Amino acid sequence: MEKPLGAQIPFILKENDVEIIFGIPGVHNIELYRGIEEAGLKHILARHEQGAGFMADGYARATGKPGIAFVITGPGLCNIMTPMGQAYSDSVPMLVISSCLNHGDHAVSKGRLHEMRNQEAAAATVCDWSKTALDVSNVYDLINKAFYEFSAKRSRSKHIQIPISLLGSISESNYKLGFKSNNYLDQPNKHEETAREVEKARRLIVVVGGGAKNAAHEIRLLLENTKAASFSTYAGRGIINDDNDFYYGATLARSDSINDFAQADLILAIGTTLSEVDLWREELGHSCKLIRVDIDPDQLSDQHNSDVKIMADAKTFIAGLNSKLRPDYIKSDWRRNEIQRKRALYRSQVDSERPGIVPLVKALEEILAEDTIIYSDMTQFAYVAKEVFPMYQPSKWHHPYGFGTLGYALPAAIGGKIGKMDMPVVAIMGDYGFQYTLPELGVAVEHNLSIPVIVWDNYKLKEIEDSMVEAQIEPNSVVALNPDFCKLAEAYGAKSSSPNTLEELKTAISSAFLCNLPTVIHLKSSITEN
Repeated sequence: MEKPLGAQIPFILKENDVEIIFGIPGVHNIELYRGIEEAGLKHILARHEQGAGFMADGYARATGKPGIAFVITGPGLCNIMTPMGQAYSDSVPMLVISSCLNHGDHAVSKGRLHEMRNQEAAAATVCDWSKTALDVSNVYDLINKAFYEFSAKRSRSKHIQIPISLLGSISESNYKLGFKSNNYLDQPNKHEETAREVEKARRLIVVVGGGAKNAAHEIRLLLENTKAASFSTYAGRGIINDDNDFYYGATLARSDSINDFAQADLILAIGTTLSEVDLWREELGHSCKLIRVDIDPDQLSDQHNSDVKIMADAKTFIAGLNSKLRPDYIKSDWRRNEIQRKRALYRSQVDSERPGIVPLVKALEEILAEDTIIYSDMTQFAYVAKEVFPMYQPSKWHHPYGFGTLGYALPAAIGGKIGKMDMPVVAIMGDYGFQYTLPELGVAVEHNLSIPVIVWDNYKLKEIEDSMVEAQIEPNSVVALNPDFCKLAEAYGAKSSSPNTLEELKTAISSAFLCNLPTVIHLKSSITEN
C-alpha cells in the first residue's frame, strides 16, 4: 500500500517495539504525525523541545527501551540538543527524528523558515551520529542502524533528519525489520587468566559504574566470594548492596580515596569510564595492576592506562570469571572496621561541606520504598544524596552526570513515570533549575501523574556562590527572584505543599504518592527537624 513516508515512520517505530513518542509538532514535521494514532502509538506533547528530550531520556532510563523524540527543523533541533548531549554522556538510548530543509535549500542561503547553515553537523557535536536521509530506503536503513546499535553497543543518542519533501513523498512501504543483537560480547579466554589474578590479590578493589548495571547479581557474588573492597561511581549505585561491609560507597570523589587505592594490590574496574565527574582528579591513585572490563573500546584506551583491557559485556564476563574462581585460594586482608570507619568519615565530610542537608536525605530514605525511581537535577540536595542515600537496586537514581545540565529532573521524571506507571517516581531539583523546565508541570497534570516534585529552595545558586567564595571571587549574580512555587503549581492544576518540619516533609511525600496529580513540595532550607 502506498502512503506518505511520514505516515510510514510511526509504523516502523512500532515494529521496533516503540510505544511512546515525545515531541512537538510543527509545520515542517507534521507528516510524522499522520500515522501516529493509526500505528497505535502514544504521543506526549511537551511544552519545549528540551522538555521532550529529557522526557525521552527519563523514559529510556526507567524502561531500558530507547526514548524517541520528534522535533522540527532549526530551533526545534537546537532546543533538544542539550538533552541529546546529556543522553550521549550518560549512555542513554535516545533517537531524535527531525525534519530538515530540502536538499537544494542547503546550497545557498535562501532565507527559508528555520534555516540553519549545517543542521546535521550541529547535531553531530552532541550525539553518537547525525545522518540525513536522502531517500526512502535511507530512512529504513538509518532506523534499523539506530536500533541495532542500541542493542549491540554502548547506548548513546542518535539523530536522523529527513527533508520536508521526502517526508511528504508517496511510496510503497517496503520496510523490513532490521537485525537486533542481545549483547553478550565476551572474551572467554580471559576468564581463567583474570581469576588467577583475583586469587593472588590480598587487597582487591572492585570499582563498578553504570555500564555494569545489568551485572548486579554477578558482581555481588564476586564480592561475596573474594571479600574485596569496592567503590561505585554515582551512576553505578545500587549495583553493590549498600549493606556490604566492604563497600566504601559512591565516594570515589573524596580526596582521601586516593589513599584507599594506594593500599590495593589489584583493581578490577567494570563498566565505568572513571571520568572527571567520577573522580574529580586525573588518577585513581593506585600503583598496582588495573584490569578494565568495558563494552566500549574507547574507554579501554583512556588516560588511566589499564594493564589489562577486556572488551566484554559486564554480566557475561563476570559470570565467566566467577565460574573459574577457586574459593580455597582466595584470601583478603581487608578489614570491615577499617572500611566502615573510612565510610563514616566520608559521610561526615559530606555533612560538613553542605550542612543541613543530610537530615533531609535521611527523611527521604525513611519514607521512600526501595524500588522508587528518583530523578535529580544539578542541586546541592542531590550532590549530598548521591553520596549518602543508600541504594539497594541499580538504575533507581538518575542524574545528569556527564553533561551536567540544569532543568533535567522534572521532564525526566515525567518520562520515567509514563514508562513505569506502576512504580513510584520522585523528582528532586533546586529552585533555580526548576525554572528551566517548569512548564512541563502541565504535562504531568494532563496525564494525571502522581509525582512528588521536591523543590529544594536555598534562595540562590548556592553551589556557585560557594565556589566563588572558595576561589576568592566576590559572589556575583547568584541570587534571583523566585516565584511563589506553590501558587505556580496550583495555577497549573497541580497540588502543592510547603512543609516546615521533617515529619511534615514525610507526610507531604506520602500524600503526593496517593494523589493522581503531581505535587510540588516547596522545601525551604529553613526547614527544621521537629
